[in-house]
Amino acid sequence: MAQQRRVQLSTQRPTSTVCVLGTELSLDVCGSAPKDAVAFHVQGTPGVKLYVVHETQSVKLPSSVCRWPLAAGAEVLLAMDALSKDVGDEKVRISYFGEAGGVPVGRAMLYLTCVDVSLDTDASRSGAVSRTLLDKATWTWGPDGHGAILLVNCDRDDPKAETPDNRDTAVRSYAGTGTSHTRNPTFLCFSPRIFLSYTPFFTPDLKDMSQMVLRTRGPHTIFAGHRLLLHVDFGDADKVGVFYGGNSVALEEYKHVLGGSKLAYAVKPSRHQEESIFYVEGLAFPDIGFSGLVAFHVTLLESPEKGLLETPIFTDTVVFRVAPWIMTPNTAAPLEVFVCSVDNNEDFVASVGALAEKAKCPLTICPLLENRQDRWIQDEVEFGYVQAPHKTFPVVFDSPRDRGLKDFPVKSILGPDFGYVARQAPEGTSSLDSFGNLEVSPAVTVRGKEYPLGRILIGSSFPRLGGRRMAKAVKDFLVAQQVQAPVELFSDWLHVGHVDEFLSFVPAPDRKGFRLLLASPSACYQLLKEKQEEGFGEAAMFEGLEKVPKPTINEILANEGLRKFNNYVQ
Repeated sequence: MAQQRRVQLSTQRPTSTVCVLGTELSLDVCGSAPKDAVAFHVQGTPGVKLYVVHETQSVKLPSSVCRWPLAAGAEVLLAMDALSKDVGDEKVRISYFGEAGGVPVGRAMLYLTCVDVSLDTDASRSGAVSRTLLDKATWTWGPDGHGAILLVNCDRDDPKAETPDNRDTAVRSYAGTGTSHTRNPTFLCFSPRIFLSYTPFFTPDLKDMSQMVLRTRGPHTIFAGHRLLLHVDFGDADKVGVFYGGNSVALEEYKHVLGGSKLAYAVKPSRHQEESIFYVEGLAFPDIGFSGLVAFHVTLLESPEKGLLETPIFTDTVVFRVAPWIMTPNTAAPLEVFVCSVDNNEDFVASVGALAEKAKCPLTICPLLENRQDRWIQDEVEFGYVQAPHKTFPVVFDSPRDRGLKDFPVKSILGPDFGYVARQAPEGTSSLDSFGNLEVSPAVTVRGKEYPLGRILIGSSFPRLGGRRMAKAVKDFLVAQQVQAPVELFSDWLHVGHVDEFLSFVPAPDRKGFRLLLASPSACYQLLKEKQEEGFGEAAMFEGLEKVPKPTINEILANEGLRKFNNYVQ
């Protein structure tokens, strides 16, 4: 349904107004009628389409009816489908008649100027902004859905900056060499204790942002007497930033015009250009209390007589959804390996290096000075990515664990085209807040519902006194991303309590393309029993380890309490 606005008329003086292309004007024929008028006649110039609404029926003019009774509910609607060349070049005249007919008892004249005002985004998700018949003010999921996508600008395009780009109000750039990367949605992955990323191609800050285009057409002088206001809802203002450079291509000319405390920006259309291009960045990921949807509006305001408030005569709205953080499964091909070098693990680092070389993956070694004897890099960070039609880049999720590796993600991973996000646990952390307790499956279908990006798995406890659970802020963040609906598994029976201690996904050439490997206490007992029967009952476990008991196979199999607990675990 076309946007409609009511226009007051006057028989005392002509009225002038703007009709925006694609909208309707409703003329208040009854409100302006002389007190002795009982009928009216309406005429318009060729560029105006006129309709009379009478007794709930709409009649297009001209019609066989010459005069219409001024009954309650009588209404004249008009629309225009061609831009005006000059201000007031189309008009409508309404003549009022009394009981006797004959000469009109009054006339109301309306001068019209047709303009085009449109706020557009990449609502079709093609990678380019275009005008569309899709409903720009709504957003739907899926390959057949529509609605623009916004990336959280959480990388650091200027290596000299101390924080991600979404924490400033400047447009930054770092010129580099290389070729752009195109990534499949599952382009970044990890194996347990082995982390993967890719070396970024340095691009300007603007390329991390989504375009929003304001189009204005019509007589330029009409915009001198009207204001165009780009605005954002108060509740969304802290979630986005908007930059505008006018006609300039120089980055230093781009100014922060919306977001934060800036709720509105007055746009001055160029005499020589019909388009004003704005660049929009996300500042926050979806989370508790924020669905990820953000609306922008452009409103055309009519300047009134001096001392009166401006009148909004047209508003166009677009909606973005902030792209979720998507975690990648370790069944995808590795791109880069991260490993920590600590005291006494030279052989391990060398073995990982040999595997990385065989897989033709670059190896990044986190030195002792940076990891401070913290080898558990999988517990500190998790890799994922964000994706829009125009851009994809990886984002590292920093856990609230914060041990020796706590500065590593910001100092050594955050950079151009490599983002960063973190959540803290003000209530205090437990072992379940380490990201060894965070896994994701490959694509699965569950009871007919498809999860093309898999489902996140987190370890938790049964609802009992003293049970450990993942920090609320972390879990809320994961749930709010929506696309990988988390599943909680019972892991609190373990001393450390991580899901990666008893499950892992591995690639497979058949069936679903993967296997889920599960640790099995029953299989372990069966293996120990076989070794006992082969005569190895006195073999001691855990030889070479310090400060741990070293029971024999016979002692383990004879321990009924241990067996009962493992039966429960199984």
